[in-house]
Amino acid sequence: MVQPRRPILVQQFDQAVTACRDGWHVLRHRGPSQIQFWFIALAIGVAAGFAALGFRKGIELLQAWLYGTEDVQRLHTYAEHLPWYWILLIPVAGGLIVGLILHRFTPDGRVRAVADVIEGAATSDGRVETRAGLASMAASLITLSSGGSSGREGPVVHLAGVISTWICTRIDADGITGRDLLGCAVAAAVSASFNAPIAGALFALEVVLRHFAVHAFAPIVIASIAGTVINRLEYGNVTEFVLASPGALQFYVELPAFLILGLICGGVAAMLMRGIFFAEDIGCHLQARIGLPRWLRPAVAGGLLGALAIFFPHIIGVGYETTSLALSGVFTLRDAVVFAVIKAVAVSITFGGRMGGGVFSPSLMVGALTGLAFGLVATGLLPEVSGTHTLYALAGMGAVAAAVLGAPISTTMIVFELTGDWQTGIAVMASVSLSTALASRLVDRSFFLTQLERRGIHLAAGPQAYLLAMLRAGAVMRPASDPRCADEGPCREMVEQGLCIEASATLEAAMPIFDRAEVDFLPVILRSAGETPPEILGALYQVDALKAYNRALATTAAEEHS
Repeated sequence: MVQPRRPILVQQFDQAVTACRDGWHVLRHRGPSQIQFWFIALAIGVAAGFAALGFRKGIELLQAWLYGTEDVQRLHTYAEHLPWYWILLIPVAGGLIVGLILHRFTPDGRVRAVADVIEGAATSDGRVETRAGLASMAASLITLSSGGSSGREGPVVHLAGVISTWICTRIDADGITGRDLLGCAVAAAVSASFNAPIAGALFALEVVLRHFAVHAFAPIVIASIAGTVINRLEYGNVTEFVLASPGALQFYVELPAFLILGLICGGVAAMLMRGIFFAEDIGCHLQARIGLPRWLRPAVAGGLLGALAIFFPHIIGVGYETTSLALSGVFTLRDAVVFAVIKAVAVSITFGGRMGGGVFSPSLMVGALTGLAFGLVATGLLPEVSGTHTLYALAGMGAVAAAVLGAPISTTMIVFELTGDWQTGIAVMASVSLSTALASRLVDRSFFLTQLERRGIHLAAGPQAYLLAMLRAGAVMRPASDPRCADEGPCREMVEQGLCIEASATLEAAMPIFDRAEVDFLPVILRSAGETPPEILGALYQVDALKAYNRALATTAAEEHS
């Protein structure tokens, strides 16, 4: 007998009751731990926000003392009237202090910044170096205060990572929790630095965690809001840049010009990044060739910057005054081009000298100047179908910064939040899309991922590339005591033929040997001192290596899609 169908409203009511019952069950049994995690995220957001605010205030106070300025937002205007020898000596003295700090507190004399936070998220369960990170913060503070040409986002992002690492160590957080808390700290730091809550959250997801998992979104947004509130309690609800007049796209036939600007900005961003890497290589080569102590390298870079600042004080510090002037359209075509080139040179010297700081703020300045130069030409050639040249400056600012960071979404949002101009979205997005697409082909996706690639850390290609480097042969092998392990005789013969691998080696080194030798296993050895034959600890089977690799991929995919 056919059962009569229940009315649709009754069915809907029953489904709603079931959903409420399931929700209450989740709240009772799993909700408290989730809510507790959100409170931890809020606490980390507050701590990272205050740390970013303190870093910014420290730069302002030290700059005001060194350069005698009443308004650090107009630093280069004050610097134009200082004696030339003072402009020269300040960055030299700052570089010397930076070199001594990094020499004493870091193993390699290198400043930690965003790239190291990305590496910590991918390979260290969301942890970063604490001692070197605090030293890098101090070095970057002095660099930005004494004439170094870089930005403040790099130091505050790593400082936020230090805070989250400390918390993760105290609560013994696992990998997923550690990465989520790292994202919370980064979001709060970026938001507190730039008064940009949306961009802060997106930056943490897009650049640091490199995924948009739902489970990470809520706590990161909570932390980002906390960082923004801290910024606004001190500075109010004001934007970093004030546009002289709001931009407006006059005709849709103007859009091709912004696409062309995007391609130009992609090339400019690639040249900026390659210039920085070239300067680093030259600095390392000269340091090794002439035997220059590593603690003296930043002081030499400071001397070069000081000499450049005598003629072009625009390069000093973060450069927000010059960026604001570019967005206001007060520069001539010649000035815009010259200042962009000089700024790129100054940034390369700063990074090549290992002085510290970030690359985001310099890319904003170079982008604004590039966009302004293009806009002056475009509006001069076709004035009847063109808007204002300042609109091109705004689009160029976003396009270069997005290409350098490899973060088109968060950079587009941060440009809007820094300027308060939400009416120019089509123009900015058009330029950002092509600049990012072009620059990502000329480098390894972004400035940060290229930095890691140069250190042999292959994050740009995705987890399928770097996970092999995280798995050690000693952890995957079958011990010699395992009955499934190969006998010692065949293992010893393979060792004598050179077909073996050390226990500390990774699967990244083992897999090419399997492919080349066409063997099922490799003896895992521990080398002894002198002529003593190496000790055979066990055997690494190819099938075990593939299983371990597959499990790591599955775990990563589960986290990114949860």
